[in-house]
Amino acid sequence: MNISFADISLAKPGALAVLVTEGATLRGAAADLDGKTGGSLKRAMKAAGFSGKSGSVLEVAGARGVAAGRVLLVGLGKSADLSAAGMEKAGGELIGRIEKMKETSLSIVLDGISAAKLPAGEAAARIAFGARLRSYRFDKYKTKKKSDETKTGLKSLTVMTRAAASARKDYATLSKIADGMFLTRDLVNEPPNVLFPGEFAKRARALSKLGVKVEVLGEAQMKKLGMGALLGVGYGSQHESQLVVMRWTGGKAGEKPVAFVGKGVCFDTGGISLKPPAGMEDMKGDMGGAACVTGLMHALAARKAKVNAVGVIGLVENMPDGKAQRPGDIVTSMSGQTIEIINTDAEGRLVLADALWYTQNRFKPKFMVDLATLTGAIMVALGKEYAGLFSNNDKLSKQLSEAGEAESEKVWRLPMGAAYDKQIDSQFADMKNTGGRDGGSITAAQFLERFVNKTTWAHLDIAGTAMASPKTAINQSWGSGWGVRLLNRLVADHYEA
Repeated sequence: MNISFADISLAKPGALAVLVTEGATLRGAAADLDGKTGGSLKRAMKAAGFSGKSGSVLEVAGARGVAAGRVLLVGLGKSADLSAAGMEKAGGELIGRIEKMKETSLSIVLDGISAAKLPAGEAAARIAFGARLRSYRFDKYKTKKKSDETKTGLKSLTVMTRAAASARKDYATLSKIADGMFLTRDLVNEPPNVLFPGEFAKRARALSKLGVKVEVLGEAQMKKLGMGALLGVGYGSQHESQLVVMRWTGGKAGEKPVAFVGKGVCFDTGGISLKPPAGMEDMKGDMGGAACVTGLMHALAARKAKVNAVGVIGLVENMPDGKAQRPGDIVTSMSGQTIEIINTDAEGRLVLADALWYTQNRFKPKFMVDLATLTGAIMVALGKEYAGLFSNNDKLSKQLSEAGEAESEKVWRLPMGAAYDKQIDSQFADMKNTGGRDGGSITAAQFLERFVNKTTWAHLDIAGTAMASPKTAINQSWGSGWGVRLLNRLVADHYEA
């Protein structure tokens, strides 16, 4: 879909959408349009009881005096409540409706609408951003498509505004973020027979085209580094485990980087502690954390972020096999700490243990944020609306919470404390890899904290937000792309030069 911005014009073929705030009379271009149609818009509004409430749409087909085949009046809600998220929602909902109409072009008129906290240019850019996010499809493996999927589809979107120049500038950045989100969605949606660790690493290498320096460590290198925790998870797989390091140097030379670490279990059977068959196919998404980090690095590099950033992802496959690790095994992590394996399905924290230690040890970052589809317990606590936030630093936690609110990717901070450490103490090793059902998400975070070595750190448990995501106005995909917007905002607001 080609997206462009233009000055106000009503002489456009295809569909024409006019945005209307609740309770307001038609103003600006909308009033002009009503005049050209001989007042048909106002008559239609009155007949249908259309008042501009958020999410409402009124279609006027075959209106005289305009080139458009159909005119859509789109409600935005009250002017005082207008926000970036609301504009994105409007853009997404419009695309969803237009797709059912078999229109190939859509023009959206944004005129006569004011919002104190949202400049006209940004409002137009956010509408286009929402439309772009809604347009995502992952149907590459469908060879026989249903009749309703074979329609031509929307080819062009023009957002008409009196602030076209600033809208283009704002959207130029947002489009790069959308690209990163689409990469994340693609990775999460791919089947596990296609996206095994080596293939994932290959796709991460493609970021080198954007200026990202990418290194891939194989099992021999990780063994030499002493990464017994990560390597143990992949013993049962025919695919070699990988550690991918992505570096973007857009900041000052020598300045400490910010770091993001992702769990990349490309498929998780649970290993010897085998999961139940029902729903196991969803475990292709157990690499959602690594997918987010990869998409984020794409977004930062594509928009030339003025920051030094590191992305580290541990890529493994957790399979049952004669070589697979067993409950009762004891492994030695890169940090030198030993771990008793109680349950081989508590594998993500083992991957992160070595990835976190490696990151803090090599790069000495300003902070580390790790992302992982780590526990089912976080969905019991928070559902699919929030990701769980755990941290050793109040300032970083506040920054993440604020970024989440701004980008509609919300996080909720949960407690940590020494009392929970007792649940992961082991009589045979320094710790065990699970502390039982009680406080399962918290004890997983307590485990990870032992590998950050006093670095400022936050852990995001994204089991409920990265995959099998609820369908929304801006996402109809199984993989959501969650986290790219949140972390990009964190960097942009607080860590860029």
